[in-house]
Amino acid sequence: MALRPVPESAASGPLTVWQGTVLPAWVDYNGHMNDACYMVAFSLATDALMGHVGLDAAGRAATGHSIFTLEAHINYLGEVAEGVAIEVRTQILGSDAKRMHIYNSMHRAGEPALLAANEQMLLNVDMRTRRSARFAPSVAPRVLALSTAHRDLPWPEYAGRRMGLPA
Repeated sequence: MALRPVPESAASGPLTVWQGTVLPAWVDYNGHMNDACYMVAFSLATDALMGHVGLDAAGRAATGHSIFTLEAHINYLGEVAEGVAIEVRTQILGSDAKRMHIYNSMHRAGEPALLAANEQMLLNVDMRTRRSARFAPSVAPRVLALSTAHRDLPWPEYAGRRMGLPA
């Protein structure tokens, strides 16, 4: 199985893991990207991250493992119209033997302004047993390398937030 090397840019900042264009089907009656479609883009970014750590289609077949999302939060910060080129940048906030805590930020392609933020807790799952499992030996060092590369990055403003009404 051919694995992608951990990009040099991982040490300097979040990885740009996914790029695309807001599709007509992603736009709602308000003329902007539908709230559910933000998660579609973030999910596609998580799939791309899986490739970076060796859990692309070939890696899933070789290890019998995949990634499940345990929890996800989205902050909608800017409207995005049909046809806009967007990208998702991913930062690993932490990891252990079975999990990755990630932060995704959505931007207009190549621009710094934040359109949306997404935080996820991901779990490695052995697909034969459908139970959590330690990352495979081919995957664990790659997860650790990304986590280590991102360890000293600033904590994102929209990570770890609670939702609730003021008392």
